[in-house]
Amino acid sequence: MAVRILHCGKSLLNYNLCLSEKVFGFTRRGQQLGDTVYLVVKHDGATVCGMRAKLADVTDARPWPDAEHYVVGYTLEDVSYSEPFEIQFLAAIGGEHWALRYLQGARPIQEAEAADQLAKAFEAHRSAGPIRLGVDEPSTPQDAYDESDKASPIENVSSDDPEGEGAVSDTKIKVLGTFQTIRFRNEKDLLQGLEPLVTEHFYSLLPAYREEHSLLIPDNRLFQSAGVEARGDSFIKGIRSIPDALLIVYNKQLKNPIQINLIEYECFGEGKVSSQEKSNYLNSHVIPQLMRFASTFSIVTDKQIRDQTIRDWTDKVIAFIFSDPDRMRKLSSWIKEIDPGIAEQLIGRQIDKHITNAFQKTIKVMLVVDELSTDQRDTISNVISAFKLENGESIRFLSYIVRLHQRIAITDERAEYALSVQ
Repeated sequence: MAVRILHCGKSLLNYNLCLSEKVFGFTRRGQQLGDTVYLVVKHDGATVCGMRAKLADVTDARPWPDAEHYVVGYTLEDVSYSEPFEIQFLAAIGGEHWALRYLQGARPIQEAEAADQLAKAFEAHRSAGPIRLGVDEPSTPQDAYDESDKASPIENVSSDDPEGEGAVSDTKIKVLGTFQTIRFRNEKDLLQGLEPLVTEHFYSLLPAYREEHSLLIPDNRLFQSAGVEARGDSFIKGIRSIPDALLIVYNKQLKNPIQINLIEYECFGEGKVSSQEKSNYLNSHVIPQLMRFASTFSIVTDKQIRDQTIRDWTDKVIAFIFSDPDRMRKLSSWIKEIDPGIAEQLIGRQIDKHITNAFQKTIKVMLVVDELSTDQRDTISNVISAFKLENGESIRFLSYIVRLHQRIAITDERAEYALSVQ
């Protein structure tokens, strides 16, 4: 496994979040589970380190304001802390441009001597707990999302970082080829529709979810809410909420290791081209639909109705799991990791218990769409987070923008980057 350094730039807020919340976010892929990562930040003119951890599992946690910058996040294990110490000594090994060699892009440290010296320095300054830096940074609640793992650093050495000024990176971007962005036909089209294509390529498209640690239920008519509302002592008919898919996510690092994502696919496609058309559709259809998802499991819905929906949906999830031996084996393996000593005959009951708990405490509303601005995403996130679960936590909102590209030319099949034009 590789050794890396993750640089928070000058953001003490991000650095302190990582210390307390135990999640690392990366703007580039390439990391591997088990990699050892040192966390550093620019403070008082020096680059200092105060945390070391191993990457434990991918996560879709995106609590930072600039969430769109981070393509992948990881929960952590084997976390340890140190008194902040300067890492300038790496210049003796890496040379004049040591910062680009070791800090930019959180690339692996190639020299064993550099990794060894970093480990020795960390051990020499080891502390019993995290040491926050700065007194003017706003504090962040430990359990904002009922998770023990959330925060994100910035691993790029920015242009205003003196360590990167005037230096030339030794890694040239190699372009795979050129592509043109084209429109999805609509949401459902079997050949050029957003939902069928995303469903087919779900795990390669969304690296925040590993197939062995998640279960996608793509039946978009299976789950329907009760469609009734409580008015005093009586119930009246309302509008049903029907998500396009459910995603069950497992992460043993979290307080609630099994979580539920309600997925909605939306596509402006070829039918809605103007800004006004898109805005009207978003405000009149998409946002109300997402709000219905959130309200179904929120305390704004009568508890009797909410509990009945949870029972019905849990039964459908259990039936889907038990209808296939591979799904059953997958869920059973999760339960055995959570409780290694569990008896085989009790696994089914524990699956039911954890799924029910997920619907009660860890709901996320997930929008997969072909176009969404940062302001629109923030607006929807604020609306969804206003809905509270029984444990007092907000329902979280996630968004993924998916676009369709047509190949223009392939120049180097071994490369990892591509250029796209729209």
